[in-house]
Amino acid sequence: MDIRHLKYFIEVTRFKSFTRAADSLFVTQPTISKMIRNLEEELGVELFDRSRKQLMLTDAGRAILKQAQTIDKAFENVQHELDDLIGLQRGHIRIGLPPIMDAGHFIKVLGEFHALYPGITFQLIENGTKRIEEDIIGDHLDVGIAVLPTTEDNFHHFSFMKEELRVVVPRTHQLASRKQIKLKELENESLILFNKDFALNDRIRGACKEAGFLPKVVSESSQWDFIGKMIEAGLGISILPTSVYKLLKEDLIAIQVVKPVIEWDLAIIWRKNQYLSYATTEWLKFTQERLIESISD
Repeated sequence: MDIRHLKYFIEVTRFKSFTRAADSLFVTQPTISKMIRNLEEELGVELFDRSRKQLMLTDAGRAILKQAQTIDKAFENVQHELDDLIGLQRGHIRIGLPPIMDAGHFIKVLGEFHALYPGITFQLIENGTKRIEEDIIGDHLDVGIAVLPTTEDNFHHFSFMKEELRVVVPRTHQLASRKQIKLKELENESLILFNKDFALNDRIRGACKEAGFLPKVVSESSQWDFIGKMIEAGLGISILPTSVYKLLKEDLIAIQVVKPVIEWDLAIIWRKNQYLSYATTEWLKFTQERLIESISD
């Protein structure tokens, strides 16, 4: 049995005639008669009383008709749902954002996409890169913003921001007058870092190890604004992306780090070998184009 059997059955009951139903469906009368007979054989009942001059439903036929109409309506609704999804009239996208970034421009692009496709909704979830990657793998997120490199076997990505990290200190700090500083010179400084959910934590610890020392971490946080307040209060200094430093409202100084220079590369990631909805696929295409345009501007 397939949906055609039920549609043919519904049309025959509507017209009370195989011939008129066949005309309505643009098929031959023998074709529709055969389809109804196949349906009766599969169900093991007669659907029509053919002994009368006018075609009439049997008791079984009346029972089947009610269910057939429900199924036919549900199938039509499925088609409407699919048309809405494929036509981007509906959809939902789950996006992971690290609270470490300046999301202003990203949100602006999101708004431009929403203006084109107002039926598509978004769920924005703030977390560090490590948690975002885990949630994409676990199908709790569709896409996310992460610090590269990611595990190439697991994710596709496109990069949209690359910048240096800076040492951020209070104006009263002994290093505040410096234009550059070697990372090794921070060996005895108290550092405030983003917590271990953030790839930036690993990046800074790895760079310190490369420079020949283990960082003296006095505090970790998931909030860049809280880190700024701790620096201002004299609890320690930090190493932050330039764009994050510019967000801080405190009166602080940023110093270039050399030997080694520490960079971060932000990218939008999504899982390999996994189905992406029509809405997510179109959003990725749109966002990549808009972010690349903004970089070239």
